[in-house]
Amino acid sequence: MTRLFSSLLLSLGASLGFGLASTSSAADPLPDSAKVGSFYAGCQAYTFKAFDLMTALEKIAACGGKTVEFFPGHLMDKADPKSKFDHNASPEARAAVQAKLKELGLTPIGYGVVKLPNDETECRKIFDFCRAMNVGIVVSEPAEDAFDLIEKLVREYDIKMAIHNHPRRPLDRAYRYWDPEYVLSLVKDRDPRMGSCADIGHWVRSGIQPTDAIRLLKGRIFDSHIKDLDAFGVKEAQDKIWGTGVSDIPAVLNLYAEQGFFGPLDVEWEKDWETSQPDVAKCLEFVKNFKPSSN
Repeated sequence: MTRLFSSLLLSLGASLGFGLASTSSAADPLPDSAKVGSFYAGCQAYTFKAFDLMTALEKIAACGGKTVEFFPGHLMDKADPKSKFDHNASPEARAAVQAKLKELGLTPIGYGVVKLPNDETECRKIFDFCRAMNVGIVVSEPAEDAFDLIEKLVREYDIKMAIHNHPRRPLDRAYRYWDPEYVLSLVKDRDPRMGSCADIGHWVRSGIQPTDAIRLLKGRIFDSHIKDLDAFGVKEAQDKIWGTGVSDIPAVLNLYAEQGFFGPLDVEWEKDWETSQPDVAKCLEFVKNFKPSSN
C-alpha cells in the first residue's frame, strides 16, 4: 500500500467516523542502518542533557548508537535558555538538526516525554513537529481526558502515541501510568497506534518485573527506554551497564525478539551526566553482541 493511498484511506475513514487497523507510521520505515546488532537502538537524548543538542548527537553516534529520541527543551546552545529544541523550534533549527542527523548517520525515532493536553491546537503542534522531523512516535504521559483527541490525531497523522511510565508515586495515587495494567486498559480498545513506551528501569523501581509487563503489553509496545539498575523496588536505584544489574536485560531482549519487537531501544542513562559516555557505549556494545535465543 503506497503512503498516498494509505493517507487517502485514512482521510476517508476519518470522515466516515472509523479508523484503519494499521500499525504503520507516516515516518519512513526504520532502515537497516539504524540497527545495532539485532535491534534498532540508540539513545534518549536526555542521557546527554548536560551538553547542547548537537554535541549530544555526536556523543550518541560515538557510543555506537544509531537512533535518537529527542526530549522537549534540549538546548541547542547551553548559554542561551531560549534555544530549546522542541515542537516550537523554528524551521531553521529543525533543518540544522536534520542536517546533523544526516551527517552522523542517526535516525530520529521518537519525541518525548511530552505532555499531550486535551487541546487540539497544542497537540497538533506536537504531531506537526514529529511529521516534519520524520519522527514516528510521540512519547507522552497524556492528560487522561485527551484520549479521544489523541486517537483522532494518530489516525490522521499515522503517527504512534506511546504512553511512558515513571516510577510509582506512593504519595500521589492519581499517578497511574507506572502500572502496565492501567496503561493497557487505556489503549486496548483504541486505535492500534496507541500503546506503550516501556521504561524498563522505572518498572524495576516500581517493583514490577519487566518481563511480566512486556507479556501483558504484547503488541502495544512501540518504544522502550532501557535501564539496568542496581536494586529492585527502590526509587533511588542507580544505572548499571546493561547485563550487570537486576533488570534482567537478556530476558527482556529475548522476550522482545520473541514478540517480534526489535526496537527502538533507547539507552537512558541518568547519572554521571558529564562522564557517562564510556558506560553508554558499553550498553550499546551489549546490544550489538546480543543474540536473541528466539532467532
